[in-house]
Amino acid sequence: MTSETTPTQDLSAVRVAVAAALDRKAIELRVLDLDAVSDFAEFFLICSGSSDRQVRAIADGIVRHLRKAGRKPLHVEGHQHGRWILIDYGDLVAHVFDQKTREFYALERLWADGTDVTAKVAD
Repeated sequence: MTSETTPTQDLSAVRVAVAAALDRKAIELRVLDLDAVSDFAEFFLICSGSSDRQVRAIADGIVRHLRKAGRKPLHVEGHQHGRWILIDYGDLVAHVFDQKTREFYALERLWADGTDVTAKVAD
């Protein structure tokens, strides 16, 4: 988080990303607050799509909606293959998976020390 960014701004960006993902019918969406366990990101948004096309659509929706909110990703990786697209905003990292890849990498298990705040941000 930069000195110009407040937690309220971070949470609003997370809400925008969540709404964008759900608008594209993201499956099993979870948001983890990693502030207490990570020094490189405050939130992980993790979700799945049922096909590579849907995975790309979810990722594109997140980027488009956050761009409208004034946020540009620092880095996007994996868009070409559509199995795992990582969108890095610094404080927020969105992971959009196909089901098989998500099960293999099991990020929720790896980052189990984070706090699940899905209910708080997915209105």
